[in-house]
Amino acid sequence: MNDAKTVRAAAVQISPVLYSRDGTTEKVLEAIAAAAKEGVQLIVFPETFIPYYPYFSFVEPPVLMGKAHMLLYEQAVTVPGPVVDAVSRAARSYEMVVVLGVNERDEGSLYNTQLIFDADGTLVHKRRKITPTYHERMVWGQGDGAGLAVLDTAVGRVGALACWEHYNPLARYSLMAQHEQIHCGQFPGSMVGSIFADQMEVTMRHHALESGCFVVNATGWLTPEQKAQITPNEKLHKALSGGCYTAIINPEGAHLCDPVVEGEGMAIADLDFALIVKRKRMMDSVGHYARPDLLKLQLNQAAWSVMQAQGAPLPQLPNLAAEPEPADPLPPASAPTPSE
Repeated sequence: MNDAKTVRAAAVQISPVLYSRDGTTEKVLEAIAAAAKEGVQLIVFPETFIPYYPYFSFVEPPVLMGKAHMLLYEQAVTVPGPVVDAVSRAARSYEMVVVLGVNERDEGSLYNTQLIFDADGTLVHKRRKITPTYHERMVWGQGDGAGLAVLDTAVGRVGALACWEHYNPLARYSLMAQHEQIHCGQFPGSMVGSIFADQMEVTMRHHALESGCFVVNATGWLTPEQKAQITPNEKLHKALSGGCYTAIINPEGAHLCDPVVEGEGMAIADLDFALIVKRKRMMDSVGHYARPDLLKLQLNQAAWSVMQAQGAPLPQLPNLAAEPEPADPLPPASAPTPSE
């Protein structure tokens, strides 16, 4: 671990181009170019930013959202595909690590997907939100444990979760146990009101403290005109307001710059990796402060599939119902040592 390392990071608060995959992708590329002029080495975009977060599912009942849902299928991102290629080229051109949220289409299903591109343009990680939240279950399928991984990148060990996955403490702990140095959070923004932003701040600052890592969190932004595009019912526009908290937090839980809570903008800050050790010297949740003899996480990182090819070996999945094996007892005080 390079404790003397410093990384310049950016969290982007930005509006999509509603109903246009190409238009929103162009805004992503423009933001990457603008961040490069500021010397940014890591950039994080909001949840499912390309083509746009499915706000319609929050304000419309399922029986009325069929047309909007079908349009999202039409504009969704395939992996691999043209959007991946364009962002890959930008990451390589500017030598920047890019964390991007997309609506991924995989044949007949959509997924809330987080893509991590390394600074050489390689797509090093594709993960899907493990449990869509509330209204989102009408839009997206579920991810699997293969996505709960921390990646070695040009800027350090990077992990990512989307929105209320941060309320799953075991999902967060799985990344902590893999020693993430930078955690990338993505939320939709422009939803629920100020209470959503307040809760988000508590959650993200707590993760920074508990994990002893930096947190780079990005949320989206809707203009008044876009709210009207999503629903003509002005009474529902309040539900599409507030809830923005684009911020960068250090391992001691402090903001490294002023959060962006309204309008478009970037939070940009330098991450001094020496602060990771400074925090973990006091409390390392997956090291000297852990008690694996009492509490331990069991993680199934197998990628799931609906089909097992004939003749292929069956995967050996853990027996979650089995009792854990007891730890080996300590030898009695009088036991001889190997040298005796």
